[in-house]
Order: sequence, then C-alpha cells, then structure tokens
Amino acid sequence: MITTSNFARSSKHPDAVAISRGVPRWYKGRRYMPLAPPRSLLNAKDPELFDVEYRKQLDALDAQQVAGELGPDAILLCWESFNVRCHRRLVAEWLEQKLGIVVPELDHERSESVPFSEQPSKWQNESRPERDLPLF
Repeated sequence: MITTSNFARSSKHPDAVAISRGVPRWYKGRRYMPLAPPRSLLNAKDPELFDVEYRKQLDALDAQQVAGELGPDAILLCWESFNVRCHRRLVAEWLEQKLGIVVPELDHERSESVPFSEQPSKWQNESRPERDLPLF
C-alpha cells in the first residue's frame, strides 16, 4: 500500500521516496521528481495558487504509471508534519481519485487525514506585501 509521511519520521525506511524539490542533506533514499512542486510555486507562498497550479501538474501525469514507478509499498516523503497543508496529501488524494486506492499517512487510519483543502497552511498567516499595498 502506498502511504505518506515526512522526512523526520520515515526517511530511513527502505521504501521511502522523496517527492519534494529539496531533501535533507543526510537523506540518501529515492527521489521522484515528477511529483515535486516547482520552486516558483513554493516561493509564491500562496496556498490557493499552489492548489490550482499543482493540480495541473498532477493532471499532466499518468497516475497508473506514477504508481508503478513508485512501487506498491512506497512511502511518499515531504517536509511538513501530519495534517499541515502539504502537497503529499494532494498527491495521495489524486492517486486515490485516479486509481481507486486508499493512501493513508503511515501509521494512521485514512480517516485521520484532514483533506488537503481543509489543512492549515504554514503560509496562511504570513503577510503577502504585493497584496497588502494600497491600490492608489
């Protein structure tokens, strides 16, 4: 079963696969770059923009091929803690929708995962100066 986790918990697991743009210096496991968000989306720090654009990236991929390349027991890794908005939950939901499978967080029931759209973002309370400037 494909599952998700983060570097802090599962980076040394033999089935770990990093799906992030960057990885910890000490991480020596597999990487799968087609699921890594582009740096421009990460730098935008805009949860809504990220959601829309990253879904486009996923929709350009073949879910069956992705799952086959990841392997049946892959643990998809990223940086964020459980139930903090992270693209790995979006990937999990995409695989679930496209393949009719269940992709839980490692050592959690699927029902414990908050849907991606409802997860709190680490960027939610950050000011975005370009949007805070007066128009006139």
